[in-house]
Amino acid sequence: MTFSDKIKVSRELCNLTQQQLADKVGVSKRTIASYESSGAIARSSTMRKLAVALNVSYDYLSNDEVTDPKQGIEKINHIEEVRGQFGDKAALEVDELLERNAALFAGGELSEEAKDAFFTAVTKAYLECKEEARKTYGRKKK
Repeated sequence: MTFSDKIKVSRELCNLTQQQLADKVGVSKRTIASYESSGAIARSSTMRKLAVALNVSYDYLSNDEVTDPKQGIEKINHIEEVRGQFGDKAALEVDELLERNAALFAGGELSEEAKDAFFTAVTKAYLECKEEARKTYGRKKK
């Protein structure tokens, strides 16, 4: 399924018009129409807003091979917390860290509460390490 298909199907499942989705995301109706019909792809920041508005994961929207709309959705809050404090690069790092550690659950059933507790602990450890590194080494000069 392509990005265009996923946007249109997800919007319809949420019973939203193009205008309503545009209002939620902060773009024009024309932009939503272009996503759905012309194959235009949203910027990553807009794609994150689309994912929240459509209650699907960023992974689902950004990767044509992902077919489960909820795949990775449990990581979103943790990734956004890191992005808010340390930016996009750190968000990618923690996403990869959480994804690799999620393999620990392969083959077994784990409650959503247990997964969230695990993701919270990993995110907290990551943030503490980044903050300590910032204190010790300071910010990199651009």
